[in-house]
Order: sequence, then C-alpha cells, then structure tokens
Amino acid sequence: MKKEFPMVAKTLTGLEDVLAKELEQLGASNIIPSNRAILFSGDQRLLYKANLRLRSALKILVPIKEFEARNEHDLYFEIKKINWSKYIDVNDTFVIDSTVFSKEFTHSKYVALKAKDAIVDRFREREGKRPSIDLENPTLRVNIHINQNSVTVSLDSSGNPLNMRGYRMGNHPATINEVLAAGLILLTGWDKKTPLIDPFCGSGTFIIEAAMMAQNVAPNMNRKDFAFKHWKDFDKALWVDVRMEAIEEQEENYPKLIGMDISERAVENAKLNFDRAGVESKNISFSQQDFATYDPPKGSGMLITNPPYGQRLSPDDIQDLYVTIGNRLKNHFQGYHAWVISIKEAFKHLGLHPTPKYTVKNANIECKFQHYEIYEGSKKEAQTEA
Repeated sequence: MKKEFPMVAKTLTGLEDVLAKELEQLGASNIIPSNRAILFSGDQRLLYKANLRLRSALKILVPIKEFEARNEHDLYFEIKKINWSKYIDVNDTFVIDSTVFSKEFTHSKYVALKAKDAIVDRFREREGKRPSIDLENPTLRVNIHINQNSVTVSLDSSGNPLNMRGYRMGNHPATINEVLAAGLILLTGWDKKTPLIDPFCGSGTFIIEAAMMAQNVAPNMNRKDFAFKHWKDFDKALWVDVRMEAIEEQEENYPKLIGMDISERAVENAKLNFDRAGVESKNISFSQQDFATYDPPKGSGMLITNPPYGQRLSPDDIQDLYVTIGNRLKNHFQGYHAWVISIKEAFKHLGLHPTPKYTVKNANIECKFQHYEIYEGSKKEAQTEA
C-alpha cells in the first residue's frame, strides 16, 4: 500500500464545502475543512490527481514541518534544522512564499527573507555552496504560513495557482477567476444536462468550466507545468498514468451551453479561449447579444452570470442594469433557475427574492451568490399547481 501523507488544498472564500466534496470523490482521507482550505491525506498518486482534476482548488501544499516560534531566531533555527538536501540540491533553485497572521511576525517579506537565510546557511555550512533564488521558475517553491506563533512549512506542489488552466489569453477587464467560476457552478448543483446560459459571459469562463464539467475533462489537462514535476521524487510513469486515467474517463456529454455578451470583442475572446480549452464544441455557442432583448430556449434551464458592478458602473447605471436584469428574468425566464454573483447593493434592484444565497469573494470584493427560481405566475400559484 502506498504511503499516505498530509496535504492542504487552498481555495477561495465560500468554496470550502464544494472542495471537500471534490476531494472525497477523488478518494482523499482525513478530510478536515478549514478557512479557505481543506486538510486531507493521500498518497503520491492523489497528489498528482488533485493538481490535475480539482476544479475548486488554488494550490496543493505538502506540509513538512510544524513548530512554535516566539521570535525570528526560533523561526530561523527551526527552518535550518530541516534536511533541505532531501528536497533540492545545491545547484537547484528555490523561492519562498509566506503568509503571516501574527503580532510577533508582522511582515511576510521579512519572514521569507529569514527562511531563505536559514536554507542557504545550512547548505553553505555543509557543502560550501548554496542554491540560488529563482522567482519565476524555481526547482522548489516553499510556503511558510504563520498564525500567531504557529508555523507551518510546506512544499507547494502546484507552482502557479491552479486557476491558471492555460486556456485564457484575452484581457477582459472583469474576468472571473476560473476556480471561482467552477466552484460557483458546483455550488448550484447543476446536473450537467440542463441547458446553461451566461448572458454576460465576458471571456467565457462560466461556459468553458461548465463544458469541462459536462465532458469530465480535467481542468488542468492542458496545463504545461506543475511544481511537483521538478521534485526529486517525481514519478514520471505515475504522472503519465494519472493523465491517461483522466483522459479515459472523459465523457461524451453535450448539454446546450449559451454564452453571450453585448461586447463583440468579449465574444471573440471567449471563442478563442474556448478553442484552447480542449473540449468539444457540440451544442455550445457564443454570440453578441443584448440581454435586454434576449429570449431563452423554452422550458427549464439554468442561468449563471457575473454582471457588471462596482467600479465598472456608476450607482445609477447599476440600478438601471439590475432593474433590466430582474424584469427580463421575471418576464422571459419562467421555468429557469437563475444564479447571479454581484455586490450586495446591486441585488436590491433585481426585485426578486433569493433562496439560497452564499457569501464569496471575487477579486477581493465581497460578493453574494444568489439563487432565484423563476416561476410561471406567482410562487404561490406555481406551488399550488405542483
């Protein structure tokens, strides 16, 4: 039996539950939800699968040491005790990322500097040489997390955040994070068969992530690099097997997916991004369309969207836009479930009653993700008919 070890999957605010469920489906054990993270255990195969297949994870960390540090000297000497030769050679490169929530340690850059000193001093004392720092393409990426006096030293197995799927090139001004988009779709409980519409599709992220889910395409199948591929214990044969398993489990499932935007440039970018995503285009369309005049396919369906808000619009423009959205939903989307992510102030103009609603963050802006069931007539009449 392969040796299991502890890992941490990092995520965004509000996505902890869906990430925990994803990990359970992948076969992780000892799953413990935390703040913007899930602690779990698994073997090397699961480490590779988590990086390749988790839709709502930003990074996968592997803790290698935990300790208490009262001051910078404790921090330095505890990190220096780690056998770094197990992870890198003197001719390799490394970089340190740090996050700090502490009264004693107040500057993350200083923590990273002390950790760097500890590592290079250990090598210099033992081998007369030291590994170099490489901010862009290091052999090893070390993560230091300090909560008050508790320090966790981890290896970052992902490298660049896992939302960097490799398909998005267009620079839309209000693009939603790929991990957030996937996590929100998972929160809706979408069955991967019901038609799905995004009327403010921007760079196409919701539609692309939905297509990958429906066809069971691993979100990072087209990603070129992961940090674990540079580790000393990288098992290339195992990695190839994990990728092949993911390819074999892809499905021929093509629900109707409709992306639209009033901006022609956004639609063209969405099409290009979709082409790079490695999914089949059957039943998927992108078009330039004003939502104020759009009539959806008849019957049941789901709408999920990230309309403009915040600095992109004045308060009056926000009111006008969201009144229009609310009226269009009420009068033309009967039988649909609508899910909208926006700021709290914008929702009051929709004129609809949400159930349920979630708190999430989009680009560090606190947002609500709210569900609206659009009935034919009043809600009371619809329930009576049912």
